[in-house]
Amino acid sequence: MRIDVHAHIVDRDYLEALTRVRGLVSERTADGKTLLRRDGYTVMWSRPDMFDVDHRLREMDRKRIDIRILSLSTPNVYPWGGAEQVKMTRLVNDALVRMVRAHPDRFVGLASLPLHDAAASLAELERATGELGMKGVIIGSNVDGMAMNDARMEPVWARLNALRLPVFEHPMFPKDTSALGEFELPLRVGLIFDTTLAATRMIYGGVFQRYPDFPYIMGHTGGALLTILERLDNGYKLFPDCRKFISRPPSEFAKRLYYDTCAFYAPALRMAIESVGVSQLLFGTDDPFIDSDAAHVERLALPAPDQAAILGGNAARLFGIR
Repeated sequence: MRIDVHAHIVDRDYLEALTRVRGLVSERTADGKTLLRRDGYTVMWSRPDMFDVDHRLREMDRKRIDIRILSLSTPNVYPWGGAEQVKMTRLVNDALVRMVRAHPDRFVGLASLPLHDAAASLAELERATGELGMKGVIIGSNVDGMAMNDARMEPVWARLNALRLPVFEHPMFPKDTSALGEFELPLRVGLIFDTTLAATRMIYGGVFQRYPDFPYIMGHTGGALLTILERLDNGYKLFPDCRKFISRPPSEFAKRLYYDTCAFYAPALRMAIESVGVSQLLFGTDDPFIDSDAAHVERLALPAPDQAAILGGNAARLFGIR
């Protein structure tokens, strides 16, 4: 069974609301994309076929993907504040659950949370895992600038840990993109930077030491995290600040995290396998924004049991999928 852990719902109501709240400008491209832009870069984009569930199911069949785990992409519900963020979160989660319930053998849903408000997040978490039957949550690499090791996140991490609920981290735009004003650098580089920064802060900040029992899955193969583990370990050896909240080197925490295959690049995926092991990798495509199938895993030429684990076995175990 092939399970894609990194795929997204694209919802018209959400995009219209995002356009209003962020003051985005719509631009059409010659190849049929609609770009929603601000400050010289694309915040979100779509194509007509992204809204066509039947088309997406046919694409899954063509690519021999059995199940997709769907979540809301960047910038999630974080552009809204207060009660509006709670309202938008419920609307998005309800829309996702309708899609899952219409095709329960093909889709699994990850809940968004209104992370501006810890109490509201806990309430929505209970609704999502209970009434809505969702299998995990999607969390950004920052919440409108708030870091993931911020003290306001502690009640959320504690509850997720108690539930042992899978968490998929999806990158957000960095808080400051003023130096990334061309070539779609916020999307191409900024997201990777922010994933790396978030994971580093969570490791050094002791989040995974305090809460070791929930699976934490990093999008885009962890950004650059795995390439800087030796540097992070050196920081732990050299500087008291890097030992303040943890009692062992950062690389030991990184090896217990999970990573999707959305680096797509064979040398990067081989490095991930060498760094953390086959058991920590999960097949992902970033559908429908990237037109990927399983070729980037297949061309690694792994032993059959290892390939099967990455393509579906690991995800089935984490998400309880039969």
